[in-house]
Amino acid sequence: MNEKKEVANPGSTLGEAIGVVMESALKRLLQPLVESQDCVFITAGPKNVKTGKVTKLLLKDENGVEYNIDSVIANRKLQPLILIESKYIRYKKHNRDKGSWVCTAQQALRRRFSSIRSSITILAGSWSKTSKAMMRSYDITLFEIPFDELCRILGDFDIPFDWTEKDRETAYQAWNCYYELTHKEQNAIGDRIIGLVSHELRQVITNVLDETVPRVITEVEIQVLTNLGEAKIFTFEDVESALRFLQDIDNEELLSTEDAPTLFDNASQEEG
Repeated sequence: MNEKKEVANPGSTLGEAIGVVMESALKRLLQPLVESQDCVFITAGPKNVKTGKVTKLLLKDENGVEYNIDSVIANRKLQPLILIESKYIRYKKHNRDKGSWVCTAQQALRRRFSSIRSSITILAGSWSKTSKAMMRSYDITLFEIPFDELCRILGDFDIPFDWTEKDRETAYQAWNCYYELTHKEQNAIGDRIIGLVSHELRQVITNVLDETVPRVITEVEIQVLTNLGEAKIFTFEDVESALRFLQDIDNEELLSTEDAPTLFDNASQEEG
């Protein structure tokens, strides 16, 4: 049993600790599966030459911006195939910030690494419908662990978890209860949390890594940019349709913004 440890923000500290055990549980769950598919499960960058310590797993987009990713499943050439994030939040007011970061990071990295097949995020805690819809619109596969389930699991370890935002006393109590657990008990919390989505998660990853599935083009996207910064995106079901569009393109019509959406729909404008 550990001695009581004072921290400045017990709620945030406990949340970070839960995130860590979730990541550890994901590695224990997925590494054997990934290796059985002749792939590698990566959770850290290369070792620092001077210190000998492993570095954060930082991936650069095509503009050189670095993103710290929780874990990546890659092939033997170390080309990324699946990006995996696990995010915990307690209060919905943080939904937009964390959700937007996930969308930005995943989209930017997929633009650079053409080998990426899937983006997966495990959401634990209180996530709003709008934040989840936003992430799904970026083609991110979500696995959800509701806040009530977290409370139930932590309650089994005598950790009170359902406190109000300003209730620091209960937050301190929760953190100290967690800190006094053995390493094995803390890992058990992570295993139980991830266990709620383990079956579906393993199935999705197995399907994504299946090399017997033939590659086919399911969509072709053409983006047109003007010198003024305007952008138009056209989507087609196949290459032939896209080529016909390019052959029959009308520059004047293409450059026109007459049909571009307005800030408000027609009904709102009429009412105003």
